[in-house]
Amino acid sequence: MFKIWISIVGTFLFLSCGEQKKVKVSTRDSVPLATKDTIIRVTPIEHATTVLTWNGYTIYVDPVGGKSAFKGHQNPDLILITDIHADHFDLGTLDSLDTKKAKIIVPQAVADRMPEQYTPQLDVLYNGERKSRFGITIEAVPMYNLREEALKFHPKGRGNGYLLTLGGQRIYFSGDTEDILEMRTLAHINKAFICMNLPYTMTVESAADGVLAFAPKEVYPYHYRGRPTVSEVEKFKELVEMANPNIKVIQLDWYPNEPY
Repeated sequence: MFKIWISIVGTFLFLSCGEQKKVKVSTRDSVPLATKDTIIRVTPIEHATTVLTWNGYTIYVDPVGGKSAFKGHQNPDLILITDIHADHFDLGTLDSLDTKKAKIIVPQAVADRMPEQYTPQLDVLYNGERKSRFGITIEAVPMYNLREEALKFHPKGRGNGYLLTLGGQRIYFSGDTEDILEMRTLAHINKAFICMNLPYTMTVESAADGVLAFAPKEVYPYHYRGRPTVSEVEKFKELVEMANPNIKVIQLDWYPNEPY
């Protein structure tokens, strides 16, 4: 695969909840982003699972896939888990990793499913709450469904999207959501990771409309495999960039083991 190295310098700061057409626009390799402090590196693992590194710290977002999925990565200092579903929370993966030094940020519904051995490591955040760890501010952003037929998947208040502030950058992970008001009113977002898979989250059109409302500098479509189809990421890119050419859509390879 080809590598894409993206750097921002100078004054510019910065599997599915069911089953698991692939758009090979770029790569699953890590993406370094220059900041005023140091480099943030973003590595897609699969679906919603992501590794960030910054200032010597390693962050795992929704770690699933077992120990082998994180081969070559440092042990985590910070773990963020968005929801209880198996494509976001996998106790077996956590148990297989060396997480002894990690702080684990979770919603209460996830904390309720974790054994006592993890209790000293947990920071439980409710929607709207925030916590600072290792010079990183983590804010829990609501994530929930709006469509009547999807309300059963993600009720409001159970899960967390996350807004990270680190190295002068604001990075948003949507978790499983639709284009809710709390997302549409975000501000000053440098990088946004936006889900789009049916029937569990939202359509490509809704995802594009939500992104256009809060206008991040860059948006990364992720979590786009659904049942029975896979979202048309190229259509999402076209809708966003045609309406606002100042928003850059970057597609990484979130499904390295799938033919799409």
